[in-house]
Amino acid sequence: MPPNPSRLNALQLKTLTLFQEIARQPLFASEDPDSGAQVIHMLPDAHGDHFHIGRRVVLGRDATGLENPAVRKALARKGLIEDGPGGRLALTPAGQAYETGLRGKILHGSDH
Repeated sequence: MPPNPSRLNALQLKTLTLFQEIARQPLFASEDPDSGAQVIHMLPDAHGDHFHIGRRVVLGRDATGLENPAVRKALARKGLIEDGPGGRLALTPAGQAYETGLRGKILHGSDH
C-alpha cells in the first residue's frame, strides 16, 4: 500500500479511487480549464450489484461512498474534491494525483 498522507480511511480511499476513474472518462467528466479539476457531470448507472466505468467493472459493495455525504465532506476537507461549476463534484489536481493503491483491487477487467 502506498503512503496515505491525508490519512484517508478505507471507504474514503475506495471512493477517491472511483472518482479518479470516473474523471478519466469523457462520458462522465471534463476538465475545468481554469482550475485543472476534472468536473464530474454524472455517475455511472448501476446494473444490479455492479456498474461500469469505461471498460472496468466495479462491485456495488466497493462504491458505497459515492453518494455518502460524510465521505464527500471528508474528501473536500482534505482538498481532494471540491464544488465545481453548477454544483457538480470536481476532482482537484491533488485528488487526481493521490495514489490510493486500490485501482487494481476494486476496478475489475481490462482497461485496453
